[in-house]
Amino acid sequence: MPPHTTPADGPSSGAPALLPGAEPWSRPPRPREGEPRVGVLVQHGFTGQPAAMKPWAEELSARGWAVEVPRLPGHGTTWQDCNTTGWDDWCAEVLAAHDRLRATCDVVVAAGLSMGGALVLRLAADRPDAVDGVVLVNPAVATHRKDVLALPLLQHVVGSFPGIAGDIAKPGVSEQGYDRTPLRAAASMMRGWAGVRRDLGRVTAPVLYLRSDVDHVVDEASEPIITAGVAGPVTRVALPDSFHVATIDHDLPRIVSSSIEFVEGLPSVRTQRLG
Repeated sequence: MPPHTTPADGPSSGAPALLPGAEPWSRPPRPREGEPRVGVLVQHGFTGQPAAMKPWAEELSARGWAVEVPRLPGHGTTWQDCNTTGWDDWCAEVLAAHDRLRATCDVVVAAGLSMGGALVLRLAADRPDAVDGVVLVNPAVATHRKDVLALPLLQHVVGSFPGIAGDIAKPGVSEQGYDRTPLRAAASMMRGWAGVRRDLGRVTAPVLYLRSDVDHVVDEASEPIITAGVAGPVTRVALPDSFHVATIDHDLPRIVSSSIEFVEGLPSVRTQRLG
């Protein structure tokens, strides 16, 4: 057990205020002449918030694409608030953002960082005909850590462990995530992982897999499971100069250029462009 834990705190009284940068962010499609209306869902990870995804989202929006950056329930407020939410709540938020994009776009791509990657894989497995591509940055659907085996019991007696936010190589950059890891929410996330792993074969869309060479949060367990498990083709891109939160780290330009190239090369984009 980590050296410092907190009791299993209940929810804070009243609705907690949003932290700076936690507001969801969206832009409508502005397609260029002859181009399809493209939409991209950009999803933050566990204990993170939209601020870590906004620089990437802004670059995608500059292409004229619609962008949705949802705030997951229980995120961008307090870790105690996060402990009152779980996998089903987060999936519902991702699905709602996807539906907003589908209402205005011809092509929809789902992108996610860390747990956000697991959530967009869940979406792509559940809606294979409505997700045209998947972009993953250091996604998590498994771990080699043995201490997580105690989560089903610990979540009832311990509120949180030390946080996982802030794994960034670039000096002076903050993820603005929680400094504590809410254990009830973490246990729910890992239950959700099991379903994602089981249904990876239903992910038929092309996948862009971006992985940091050094990641102190997500270990190597997830990559072979995802890349071997999905049914669609996988393109892997290494991120040599970033840690876990690569979306605001040194490799952001590589993420931007790779994801733009990936989206523009999707069969659904090429077909509609020619049509």
